[in-house]
Amino acid sequence: MTTVVTVRMSEPQFEGQTKEVLGTAAATRIVSAVVAEKMKEYFTTSKRIDKANGRLVLEKIAAASRTRISARAHKDLQRRKNALESSSLPTKLSDCRSEDITRTELFIVEGDSALGTTKAARNSEFQAILPIRGKILNVQKASLSQMLDDKECGSIIQVLGAGSGKNFELDEARYGRIILMSDADVDGAHIRCLLLTLLYRYMRPLIDAGRVFAAIPPLHRIEVMGGGGKKGDYIYTYSDDEMKKITADLKKSCKKWKEPIQRYKGLGEMDADQLRETTMDPDARTLRRITVKDAAAAEAMFELLMGSDVAPRKEFIATAEIDREHIDA
Repeated sequence: MTTVVTVRMSEPQFEGQTKEVLGTAAATRIVSAVVAEKMKEYFTTSKRIDKANGRLVLEKIAAASRTRISARAHKDLQRRKNALESSSLPTKLSDCRSEDITRTELFIVEGDSALGTTKAARNSEFQAILPIRGKILNVQKASLSQMLDDKECGSIIQVLGAGSGKNFELDEARYGRIILMSDADVDGAHIRCLLLTLLYRYMRPLIDAGRVFAAIPPLHRIEVMGGGGKKGDYIYTYSDDEMKKITADLKKSCKKWKEPIQRYKGLGEMDADQLRETTMDPDARTLRRITVKDAAAAEAMFELLMGSDVAPRKEFIATAEIDREHIDA
């Protein structure tokens, strides 16, 4: 906001060689008092148009202040970035031994409860583990300073070691692959979307380079019973439809399976051998590469469902066709 104020006075005093700034102390006090009085009138007016415009001005002032604070916090974080390779890395990180980014992988794992199993299942030569507690901050709605203050978001940025936002340097990333590993349920999908929103907004070059993946842990384990006392095989399925298809095929082949079929509620329910075989072993696992389209869809959905704008969310809730089978409660 720019305001032009005309001051007429005798014997004015100016500051500096260019004489561009009026330095008379009496004029400063008078102008400050008059401007303060008129601004107060403007911001406390009851006129509808002036009231709306006044609110816009105040919002701009507050936004500019938040931007300055965020920029300062971001600059401080970048100053600390060079020290990340020392002992300042989060204590909960289980790092790998290799520094070859063509091989190294960082698993961002949902929940501290799965940490023990995941550590036992990994290959510590090139697989690092970073557990996050619960659902991280929704950065779509939060400011930059709030994101930097969040413990889990800060840990992810520190561990990757490449900065964030405009100062993100892809070549500085400490790992070749970032693998998001969450439970095969609704909460797990929610956490994966939150992580994707963080990566898309502040570390997008990782996604552009195809270095972000989602692990696909199994949902069921079917124990096929062997004949003549022989040990049976285990079949892992990744959806309810696949489980029904497999059991139908087994029934046609006159094979029996152990009831009830094991359904994993989370990664913590799997032992290390099962987790290694199905989710972490590069020779046996299935990974889904995250594309910019996936991350943009996640960000758009969070903007709709958890953003600041209420009207689109209200319309979505009123008009969306939701499959009730996908709702837990």
